[in-house]
Amino acid sequence: MQVHKYDVVIVGAGGAGMRAAIESGQRARTAVLTKLYPTRSHTGAAQGGMCAALANVEEDSWEWHTFDTIKGGDYLVDQDAAEVMAKEAIEAVLDLEKMGLPFNRTPEGKIDQRRFGGHTRDHGKSPVRRACYAADRTGHMILQTLYQACIKHNVEFYNEFYVFDLVLVDTPEGRRPAGVVAYELATGELHVFQAKSVVFATGGNGKVFKTTSNAHTLTGDGMAIAFRNGLPLEDMEFVQFHPTGLAGLGILVSEAARGEGGILRNSEGERFMERYAPTIKDLAPRDIVARSMANEVREGRGCGPNKDYVLLDLTHLEPAHIDAKLPDITEFARTYLGVEPYTEPVPVFPTAHYTMGGIPTDIKGEVFENSEKTIPGLYAAGEVACVSVHGSNRLGTNSLLDINVFGKRAGIYAAEYAHGAEFLPIPDDAMEATEALLNNALSAEGSEKVGAIRKDLQDTMDLNMQVFRTEESINKALSDIAALEERYANIAIQDHGKRYNLDLLEAVELGFLLQLAKVMSVAALHRQESRGGHAREDFPKRDDENFMVHSMVYDDPSSETAGIRQETKPVIFTHYEPMERKY
Repeated sequence: MQVHKYDVVIVGAGGAGMRAAIESGQRARTAVLTKLYPTRSHTGAAQGGMCAALANVEEDSWEWHTFDTIKGGDYLVDQDAAEVMAKEAIEAVLDLEKMGLPFNRTPEGKIDQRRFGGHTRDHGKSPVRRACYAADRTGHMILQTLYQACIKHNVEFYNEFYVFDLVLVDTPEGRRPAGVVAYELATGELHVFQAKSVVFATGGNGKVFKTTSNAHTLTGDGMAIAFRNGLPLEDMEFVQFHPTGLAGLGILVSEAARGEGGILRNSEGERFMERYAPTIKDLAPRDIVARSMANEVREGRGCGPNKDYVLLDLTHLEPAHIDAKLPDITEFARTYLGVEPYTEPVPVFPTAHYTMGGIPTDIKGEVFENSEKTIPGLYAAGEVACVSVHGSNRLGTNSLLDINVFGKRAGIYAAEYAHGAEFLPIPDDAMEATEALLNNALSAEGSEKVGAIRKDLQDTMDLNMQVFRTEESINKALSDIAALEERYANIAIQDHGKRYNLDLLEAVELGFLLQLAKVMSVAALHRQESRGGHAREDFPKRDDENFMVHSMVYDDPSSETAGIRQETKPVIFTHYEPMERKY
């Protein structure tokens, strides 16, 4: 057993992981394990901005930001967490500025700000300029800036190390983390990283869908590892479908395009969002815009030969303005669709973008073992986590803010915990589960191909669990997933080597995706209402009396619903009572 000892081990080197590492690295000996080179993490794909009530361009306040976050999340947001995020947003942006992030500037030299969906002034009266940005490459700039800061603080990175298990041990005080088990891609060897604190920052699981803005690597590893270790997952039915993915591809076209004045139009040339959200129109929250677009297509007002998309119109904007503010996304339209945004509208349709649910945490980033008790020493931040600042629908730019605010908090509290804790002994059988997982895949002699099963999973999730759902469609997804699990037990992989065996890793990741697709579908089946990103056509209304609670799902073979037990956790309220969502 190869054992490495660190005070804090962080799993994942995207924005949340590196922001945590900057804090813990200055306070404790820290290692970051990542299956990608850090600057290839998916945070780099975020385009439009990071919001904070700086009031550099027009009047703003953190209270308005809090309200927008809560209302945008359809009141399933934990309001204490939303207040923390909105208050600490200003410092989070200034932290990045001091680290050297090249934000766009106003003529006076202040950080420039622009509009984004769902962000308003004076509790919903009109749109507000709150998003701080670096053209349409904000996530890329954040990732580069955080990596440079990590290097400055001598954070130790273990690149291309795949974490496949969390080591939890029983103590008189309850379960505590002792470390993680990781697979080294370059050698095929297993390593144990012993730690006093563990932080999960592994990102989302968008690859359960076919049409997605997510990279190939976003397979929900951290969520699945937590779930397999008996921890709950929270609010997994809520997936954000970003309104503007390039039609047929899912490649993201940032909301910044609408923030800069882009207009959504149907086949009749109508600016249809005026009917769905008359006050803020194309800048309504993403769930509302995505459903509106899908509805236009369903009612026959879609565009193209198959009438299966709508158009994002930028042609009324000056080419120089487009080049200055939206250089990347316009190049995407030219490269992938052959469309010139100066003169032609861009075909777009909703794409699976963000998982609102994940590993449940409190505002320190500490992970819940159940609805009442946390596990000291175990933390999560970013898209893998659910501190529930996003509720049932995340506002644009709140994700880059989330990773910086709660990544920072997780790093600070993980280091503080490590200072007062001892290393727990690693059990002799710590690697057994991972060894069995890998050996089963390597020795399998079945007839099924991993890629074929993954495609069929993504197809059924696109068809049955996308923007609109019903009991019938969810049950169809669950039935398909059960059949795919049987096929997965009969897989065979081509590569049986030890070094750089991506065939093996994709087989393991497919197991994670199958499990999480089932979790999402069971949670969606139980939530018999429509709220945020979860739209049940058989239950079209929001039901606060029965469902103003967080979903908490557990792995439980005795459960009759696909081996998953469903419980709930109360939503935390402070100042804002639920009301009708009008925009």
